[in-house]
Order: sequence, then structure tokens, then C-alpha cells
Amino acid sequence: MNYLVELLTTACDNLFGVTETPVLTRPDEQFGDYATNLALQLAKPLEQQPRHIAEQLKAYIESNGDVRIARVDIAGPGFLNFTIADSEFANMLAGIDEKPGLYGRNKLFAGKRIVIETNNPNPFKELHIGHAYNIIISNSIANILEAGGAEVHRVSYHGDVGLHVGKSMWAILQYVGKNPKKLADVPESERAGFLSKMYAKGAKAYEDDKTSKAAIDALAKESFELDDPLYKEVYETCKAWSFEYFDAMFTRLHSKRVEKRYLERDMDELGKELVMSHVGDVFTESDGAIIYEGEKDGLHTRVFISNRGTTLYEARDLALAIQKEQDFTMDESIVVTANEQAEYFKVVYAAMANFNPVLANKCTSIPHGVVKLTTGKMSSRTGDVINIAWLFDSVEVAMKQKGYESEAAADNQFAAIAYLFLKNRVGGDVVFDPNESVSLEGNTGPYLQYAYARARSILRKSEMEAAFSDNITFEAGERSLLRKVSEYPEVVERAIVDHMPHHIATYLYELAQVFNRFYEKNRIIDDEREALRLSLIKAYATTLANGLELLNIPAPEKM
Repeated sequence: MNYLVELLTTACDNLFGVTETPVLTRPDEQFGDYATNLALQLAKPLEQQPRHIAEQLKAYIESNGDVRIARVDIAGPGFLNFTIADSEFANMLAGIDEKPGLYGRNKLFAGKRIVIETNNPNPFKELHIGHAYNIIISNSIANILEAGGAEVHRVSYHGDVGLHVGKSMWAILQYVGKNPKKLADVPESERAGFLSKMYAKGAKAYEDDKTSKAAIDALAKESFELDDPLYKEVYETCKAWSFEYFDAMFTRLHSKRVEKRYLERDMDELGKELVMSHVGDVFTESDGAIIYEGEKDGLHTRVFISNRGTTLYEARDLALAIQKEQDFTMDESIVVTANEQAEYFKVVYAAMANFNPVLANKCTSIPHGVVKLTTGKMSSRTGDVINIAWLFDSVEVAMKQKGYESEAAADNQFAAIAYLFLKNRVGGDVVFDPNESVSLEGNTGPYLQYAYARARSILRKSEMEAAFSDNITFEAGERSLLRKVSEYPEVVERAIVDHMPHHIATYLYELAQVFNRFYEKNRIIDDEREALRLSLIKAYATTLANGLELLNIPAPEKM
């Protein structure tokens, strides 16, 4: 595609003396492989009919004699359609075969250092579907950025201090009384559920009872200090439980290991120092608290230091950005978070821009929607949460109900969950339906895994080596599959620029459908074109596997 853009750009300069970068699109297959409305864009500034401009561009391209372009057609008022030569598809096949793992990767972000939080749950709580959604999206975005040549550093950030800790500790301390050894009575398999119940109990007490609220506020402050021996022992034990549980769930969610785990406790001192050093020029004192008046930026006011003198999330997030910059000297810092926190990050970055505009410009927040069930929204405050274990269990049940077994059952379950999340554009809400997610006939993760395994099975069955000649002429079905395979690098580039995995997911489903049509209508084994068609299937399987890898979804050899 790049050579076509360059050719059209040169034509604009030579023919009309204008600099114009054309936009190429993929038309319906019957019209060609690429299309552009360049002639329509030039009509007004050149004061010519678009059809006349298109005719001049067509003549220029044909006179150029580029063997990569088989045909140029004019459609409608002046659209240009291009059909690519079969030799170009043959070159693509050769390139995929030579370096299969590199197909679709590019250098778009080469030299760029990006830090992304790929998980950030808070200890003292159980992980729920929303956490799984965030982790899956973040890891896929990290993979996609790496495919663009970026140096990606995966980190995590966890809130181990503050009000939510106070709520949990209030209930846990009631449970242990004066004997922290009582925590040993909680079975290891029940620790996560125990912490979730304790948090829900504390959250309810905080809302319902003034006396409890005051006690919880005091315990929240103690989470920063850890002066009380009993408190500290219980706190450290339950915090360790949380991270042991997190690591097990991260593995189950195929979350790649982070390079550095940041804790809010470690951001407290620096966060307070940053805010207090800019009181008067950036921050304002109000009723004993330190605030940022976001209205001047078209935002809202937020408290950075409470009237009790403790830092809030806002101050600690300022410190986190500083710490990331010191650790990685980054070009971009990405936080993937729920839509409801989008305005929060706008205020934090707006405040930062007043004293460190360069760093503020490096900070990006990618907001996503929530996962909904048919029973409604979840709430960790009430304990009405659907944990990650239930997520996998429900998918397993749905698979059994559909009557299929697989050699890669665990990978199929994860694929069902991950793809359901990733096929939707980041930003919108997702409705989780276990039965929909496991279908082998619809737009699902297991369907794509099966499509891959099917292709690999064909390659194993043949006794012939995949091969093709440079001067091959492709039949219609073969060309259709190759045309779809050729779109993959463009889709990856779009996903990299947009930071959006759904581009990859949508493409892979379309690719699998094109392959199925090809397979239904074209004999492979014992056909005179068997060697060639094996090359096509091999390229297709490579493309599908590479795309699944960017989505963090395993590509099983058998199902």
C-alpha cells in the first residue's frame, strides 16, 4: 500500500503541482483491492471535474509501468480503483513464509518507550469481572504497541492505603479480636472471599453508622502509619494474601509479568511534597484541605490532601507519574481505567500541567466501559460481585452444555472470555453472556481457535510441502483469501495508532470467514494445486496466530 500512496503523491506533484497525501480504502472485492477519492478531493482546489482529474491520474500511473499494479479503473464521478498484480501476492506469501512471526509487525513506534499499567487491583478485595476486563484490555494494548516497535514496560499499581483499607481492617480486626493468629483459621482457598466479605461489611458500616465511620476513618489513617503492632500484623498478613491471590488470577488471565509493582504507600510522601510545594500557584487551601480548582480548566474541583492531612488518590497519582518518569524516562504513560474515572484523570493531569507540562503531556488515560450481566451491575461495596472464578466456571458450564470437549479446554475458556471483551470497542459497555461467548459458529474466541486448529490439521494431513512459483496466476478463491491476508498489516497499524484491540478482533473474524468459504469451495488434498493452496493455508494460519497473539489468546494446534 505504501508504494501506491507514494506513486499517487508523486503524480499529484508532477501533474498538478500540489502536495496531497491520498487516503486508500479497501473497496468491495468486485471493484479491486484499493480505492481512493483523491480526484474528488482535488476537484475544488484545481477547479476541474473530478472525472477529468481521475483520468489524468490513471494515465500517469499506467504510463509509470509499475508491475505491482495490474489494473486501474475509474468508477462513479471519479473514484480510482486499483487491482494489485498476482506477483505482489506471491511476494507477500514468500515474506510470510520467510519470517512468519514478523508478519504484521512494523516500526511505527520504533524508539518510543511506553509504560502501561497492565493490572492495578487494590488489595483487601476480591477480583471481579471488571478487573478481568481491565487486565485483558491492558495486556492486549501492550502487545499491540510492541507490535509497532515500541519498547513497552508493563507495570502495576495497587492501593494499599486509604479508606478502602480502613473499611476492610475495621471488619477484620473485629473478626480477630486481640488474636491475629485467628487468621490462620481461614482456609487458603477461602482467603479472597473472606477479604471481600470483610470489605463489604466495613463499607456498609461506614455508610450506616456514624460511630463506625469515625473508627474506620481512624483505621484508614493508620494504614499510612502502621504504628499499632496488632494492626500492622493483621494488615501485612492480609495484604500478602491479596497479592498471592492476585498472582494466581493474573496467571489464569494470561497477564504477562510486570517489571515493577508500585504501591500507593510508596507514593504518599512524594505526593504530599508535590502538592504542598505548589500551594498558592497550583493548589488552594479550603477548609483545611488542599484542592485543585479544576473549573478554570473546564473541569471540576478535587481534593488532593484531606483536612486530616492525608494524601488522597490524586496526590499519589501525581507522585506515581514522577516515579515512572524517573524509572523509565518514558515517552508515554498509559493507564487503562473505567469510564467513571475519565474526568478524575483529566483533573490530575491538568493540575500536573501547571508545574510539569512535559510529563503531563506524556500521560494518557484510556477509559473503558463496564461489564454488565443480565442480572444488572455489580458492586464491591455491597458484596454483590461476580468474581473471576465464577467467570471461568460459567464458561466451562456453557461449553459442557453445548456438548463439545477440547484438548485445550483451559485455553478455550480464556479465549471465550477475552475475545468477548476485546471484540468490543474500548469505551463502550460489554454484556457478558457465557453461552454467546463459547459458540463455535459465531464471532467468538473458541471459533477463531477452532479456525486455526482446522488449518493446522489440513497442513498436517498433507504429505506435500507448501510451495508456489513466482509467476503464479491465482484463481478467484485463492486471490480472495490472499487479499484478506494482505489487509492484516494495515489493521495492525490502525490498532497501534488508535490503541484499540477491537480492530484486530474484527479482522480475525472476517479472515476466518473468508478462509471457511475458500475451504468449502476449493479442494486441497490431492488437488493439482495442492502445494500452492497449502502455502495459502500456511500464510492464513500464520496471520490468524499472529493476530490472536496480539489479543493474548492462545492458538491451539488441536481442539
